[in-house]
Amino acid sequence: MVIGMDDVISLGVGEPDFVTPWHIREACIYSLEKGFTSYTSNSGLIELREAISDSFHNDYGVDYNPEDQVLVTTGVSEAADLALRAVVNPGDEVILHEPCYVSYKPSIILSGGTPVPVSTTRDNEFRVSGEQIEAAVTDRTKAIILSYPNNPTGAVMQKQDLEEVADVVMEHDLLVISDEVYDKLTYNGKHTCFSSLNGMEDRTILLNGLSKSHAMTGLRVGYAMGPPGLISAMLLIHQYTMLCAPITAQMGAIEALQNGEAEMQAMVREYNRRRRLFVTGLNRLGLDCFEPRGAFYAFPSVESTGMTSSQFAEELLHQQKVAVVPGEVFGQCGDGFLRCSYASSLDELKTALEKIEEFLVSPSN
Repeated sequence: MVIGMDDVISLGVGEPDFVTPWHIREACIYSLEKGFTSYTSNSGLIELREAISDSFHNDYGVDYNPEDQVLVTTGVSEAADLALRAVVNPGDEVILHEPCYVSYKPSIILSGGTPVPVSTTRDNEFRVSGEQIEAAVTDRTKAIILSYPNNPTGAVMQKQDLEEVADVVMEHDLLVISDEVYDKLTYNGKHTCFSSLNGMEDRTILLNGLSKSHAMTGLRVGYAMGPPGLISAMLLIHQYTMLCAPITAQMGAIEALQNGEAEMQAMVREYNRRRRLFVTGLNRLGLDCFEPRGAFYAFPSVESTGMTSSQFAEELLHQQKVAVVPGEVFGQCGDGFLRCSYASSLDELKTALEKIEEFLVSPSN
């Protein structure tokens, strides 16, 4: 609907508004000037896999062998698809918490599995509990998808929450696919890496990437880490479909991991400023919004308006040229909510709030 419309303020795209830092772009340019335009190993450049392994050892105390436990992928979406195709057999059930990223459920279905959604609510700050997971387990359950910090809600799980899920995983001999691409965008406390929990390293496929943390969305560098057998199974699929992530992007990713901490922290501080301003503004307008603890999304309720999330989003776009995403696309329990990305400038966010206010007080609404 936005295509062809002028002067739209878009809060709909989950993409940093920052340009990839210059020294990372320069590393990409340098690689091209030096003629690095070939395929890499299907697993990815060993230098990049070593940098990924080092970063997780330093940040979370988990150790992955870069030789056979790290796979570089073309974005985290490919990593999620590979993980599901590698572990899911026809008829297997995969538990996922909703609201969640839009690709999980279709990817489960495409792998031959059956998605089993578990609804989270505003009352529990959109965290999934071990009790909910336990109630959804059957004798056909194969895996659980976790995605925290969460897209679209901005929710995070505390260590104790994750330990309750880990207990269920151990009891029922399950696997976990943990998408932690927003791990660096955590505003209250430190992120807990799921595979760092007791007994979980051998039961977890950990997904991550540089799109969000280092503003590298278009370079498409993701990765998966896990037990050698599972990574090997994913590699078999990857090497016949994607072959390898682009070498130019991989060389930029090495620079990002080795020398990009300062710019990353500066971006996180700026997102935090925007988060506080935007969420405060939404609540002032009467759109109840819990304070997101991670990622760069607000998930306000529009139930007080009497409109569905789709109606609200469409009318807001037509009347005020502000684009948001209706919450129902992230799962049925998302209806009545909107996903609003605050990865936009402060000026745009302030203008968007003004336009939303005008929309809410319009006699036609």
